[in-house]
Amino acid sequence: MSRAWFASALISLACLTGFSADAAGRRLVHPADRAEERIIAMYGDLPGCDDPAVLGSITSSFGSREAKFWGPLETLSYDRIGQLGYRPWGDDTIPRRFCTARVLLNNGLFHRVDYSVRENLGLFARGWNVNWCVAGLDRERSYAPDCKMARP
Repeated sequence: MSRAWFASALISLACLTGFSADAAGRRLVHPADRAEERIIAMYGDLPGCDDPAVLGSITSSFGSREAKFWGPLETLSYDRIGQLGYRPWGDDTIPRRFCTARVLLNNGLFHRVDYSVRENLGLFARGWNVNWCVAGLDRERSYAPDCKMARP
């Protein structure tokens, strides 16, 4: 076989399997592979970082975890809320909105909280849920180092 034939076969295979890329280096997504076209469609309609339901979810789960395992810490308020990214890995992945904020705890200290709002990862793959990490209080080191793994 000639080398030219072999090279063209590899290029064709890469195009067929979705390993091709556009000029910016991103992987191209076939329209049928987009999140909106799946059996359980994902449209990316997520609440914002400062939505009271999102912050309430963090407050509730943080409070129950602290009361059950670690001690008397509770969240009092949030400020400096900002978005870090929205669907940073492309249209063919589960829609996520990555956020960061500063939380005031009842011990008088501020901590950074990194969180993501994720679509169709709630109960029975419906709705949205929140994944979060409070810097300095990741005692299980689930998102080590310093909640970096909770960010995009």
